[in-house]
Amino acid sequence: MTAFVARHVLNKVTSVLHFFVFLLMAVAILAPCALAVPVPIVLTGADRRPATSLNGEWASIVDPYFSGLFSFHHEEKKNGYFMNYKAKPGDPFPTEYDFSKAPKLKVPGDWNTQRDSLMFYEGPIWYEKDFTYDPKPHTKVFLHIGAANYHSWFWVNGQKVCEHEGGFTAFNCDVTEAIHAGGNFVVAAVDNTRHEDNVPTLETDWWNYGGLTREVSLIQVPETFIDQYDLHLSGKEAGSIEGWVHVIGGQPGEKVDVEIADLRGKATADIGADGRAAFHFNVQGLERWTPESPKLYKVAIHAGGDSINELMGFRTIETRGSEILLNGKPIFLRGISIHAEAPYRTGRAYSDKDAETLLGWAKELGCNYVRLAHYPHDETMLRAADRMGLLVWSENPVYWALQFDNPKVLAKAEQQLDEEINTSRNHAAIILWSMANETPNNTARTQFIETLAIRARSLDPTRLITAALLVRAKGDTKIVDDPLGKALDVIGINEYIGWYEGHPESADTTQWQIDYEKPVIVSEFGAGAKAGLHGGENERWTEEYQADVFRHQLPMLNKIAQLRGMSPWCLMDFRSPNRPLTGIQDEFNRKGLISDQGQKKAVFYVLQKAYKEKTIGKAD
Repeated sequence: MTAFVARHVLNKVTSVLHFFVFLLMAVAILAPCALAVPVPIVLTGADRRPATSLNGEWASIVDPYFSGLFSFHHEEKKNGYFMNYKAKPGDPFPTEYDFSKAPKLKVPGDWNTQRDSLMFYEGPIWYEKDFTYDPKPHTKVFLHIGAANYHSWFWVNGQKVCEHEGGFTAFNCDVTEAIHAGGNFVVAAVDNTRHEDNVPTLETDWWNYGGLTREVSLIQVPETFIDQYDLHLSGKEAGSIEGWVHVIGGQPGEKVDVEIADLRGKATADIGADGRAAFHFNVQGLERWTPESPKLYKVAIHAGGDSINELMGFRTIETRGSEILLNGKPIFLRGISIHAEAPYRTGRAYSDKDAETLLGWAKELGCNYVRLAHYPHDETMLRAADRMGLLVWSENPVYWALQFDNPKVLAKAEQQLDEEINTSRNHAAIILWSMANETPNNTARTQFIETLAIRARSLDPTRLITAALLVRAKGDTKIVDDPLGKALDVIGINEYIGWYEGHPESADTTQWQIDYEKPVIVSEFGAGAKAGLHGGENERWTEEYQADVFRHQLPMLNKIAQLRGMSPWCLMDFRSPNRPLTGIQDEFNRKGLISDQGQKKAVFYVLQKAYKEKTIGKAD
């Protein structure tokens, strides 16, 4: 027995030593080097720059053990798959990977819906793409990634160029030193493994789509270039545009020009010590952006040899007491919540067609507003919202119970918030930055999200701050007294009377106590139904039951004095591993007003009638 124990202990110790050797090697390969590997940067309006697309088929290797971080034999290949090593005649050891023989994955696209074997896969997958390029002298080249879920690493021609954490925001890797004229290759490792200290954390109610889920391209800019800009309508002076342009490599005193030709507005400003040129200039004949008339103007920005041609709308958004004011006038937000789930094919939405279909359904419903939950959506959705006249709630993926007492998690949430705002700040459609959804009421949580709210206001003081709060009940009264409400401009509340509690008619006797004299948006309510399943109003999962929930909800919500908007859950059915009920859910959340195959349920027409006849909310 003693020998057995000794042998068992020795085996355990050996396993632990092997693990730490692997871990040290992995850290050495993956850890960013401050001197050699630049941190990814944000480029505002990256889609407005000329780009070389890297979309299409990429070679892929599924690597659940992450063994591609290093090889087990040949010294020349010790740095792993990212070297894209090609075997040579006479090599003394076999090559155990070959991207040229590997199966393909489409980019943009999640891997889950491209292969049945990857539907539930969580772990690392390697991507590889060959391309030709001709960099110009005195320029910088960035590898632009629209999104990669969740943790990703990138190499160009075997040289590590960056790594990034966060699955829903765009980032840009400086590849100037790694790229060369002629043939090149890029290798990416993308790992969608969920961890407790991720943002979002372990559990969500949506599918953990992995991969290079949005567009990938190469963007070439001058050595001195515009990286960020913020131009908006002044809230204090009618007919004035204000903001700033930041230039990387620009020297104090150098000039930056902004022109809006259709408004006969043009201004020049000097770059300051912080790299910014501040602007405040008058325009003539401005038509303010509204849902009814989403007017967009061509905006030209020039700095040295760099220029960007934007398309922007101008409007103001503010609160006064319990009112939300768009361009100084009260507005009621008739909306719907939307996941970035692709209609018909399912999977992660990314294309113009996806955006136009989803937002087209919202317009057909009678919406003037959409809640893009529960993470930042693709640039294509925001551009479409600008064009189509849909106001937007944009959300940081601080979802449910994060490690709110962990400073590293706060830093991750701040990074993703920064990327969200700095990428999307010039969309007229966005009026609300949401800090979180359905978080538990405790001191650590409140401090965490208050910190995010302060940061959001410092980055963008022109928009409103919100979060979707949980409510508590006392008898028939729903109470909204979450202390986080103090940090918000607009109170979002989620409730599911008739689905997760009570019956549809329970709404008839429900009263509301809201401890804040602020605008309220009912950010979620709803019920599940399988499209085409019919029965009585008391039979769950039928279209009749779902519609009945809405018929009882709408009169109840109309009684909330501070109600200034709603975004029921949700526009379209979406995949969720939390929803396994065979024959009904089949790993889909069925609370959509429309099925994933485009079938409109009875509830769609109930809400459409209320919105188009404006029987819900104050007329505006």
